[in-house]
Amino acid sequence: MAPRKLSSKRSRKDAAAAGTSAAPEFDSHRFRSAEHQQRFEAIKGWSFHRERRVHLRDDEYTDFQEEIARRRWTSLVTPMAKFDPDIVLEFYTNAWPTEEGVRDLRSWVRGQWIPFDADALSQFLGYPLVLEEGQECEYSQRRNRADGFDEEAIAQLLCIPGQDFARTTAGRRVRIMCTNMTTLTQTWMTLLLSNILPSDHNSDLPLSKCQLVYAILTRMSVHVAQLIADAIYLFAGMPPVEANDFGVLMMIMMI
Repeated sequence: MAPRKLSSKRSRKDAAAAGTSAAPEFDSHRFRSAEHQQRFEAIKGWSFHRERRVHLRDDEYTDFQEEIARRRWTSLVTPMAKFDPDIVLEFYTNAWPTEEGVRDLRSWVRGQWIPFDADALSQFLGYPLVLEEGQECEYSQRRNRADGFDEEAIAQLLCIPGQDFARTTAGRRVRIMCTNMTTLTQTWMTLLLSNILPSDHNSDLPLSKCQLVYAILTRMSVHVAQLIADAIYLFAGMPPVEANDFGVLMMIMMI
């Protein structure tokens, strides 16, 4: 004899009861999930390092100011003066990726989705660089080339005369110390490590970031919105302890 079927009414009731008992409670207005709410508790000790606002006279660092204007990066040197630490922390909490292999460039802030992909950030920054579908900026193209960047040329442009990269014992170039940089290089490093790829470590510039400064100084196109989107995603996914080495980018104030 075939087993007796349960009524659909009872099945739905049992399913609802099971669903209720399985789903942990969380503040759905502030967090994407219970897992994200737990993440908030783990990272709420993070400290915030504010973006720097650049104040220069018209006759100061004119090369720097002209390049900022040419690239349409004015919004990068004039960040908002105030921010709510709780909102910033909730943004980074909810930007935390929980699904392996899924690159979700969105966060959840007080009941609304906030995208931080390159397109959204580009709009927020005033469209500093417009690319065709699938097109890469010159900086990315150079990084992806087999021959990449000429490290000798980087040293000559970024360092004061007679100075070079710090090297490993094997002779590989790894970083340029701040004391060996030109004043213009130091200026770009400060902006880079404060407002674009934030970091607490500012006594030197590793090779990868030296390549970026070189690209800027040689007027290569740079998709800064993509750089910032990648930096936010990387930072949001870091273990709480490791994240102490990085600054928190306040670009989420676009909400």
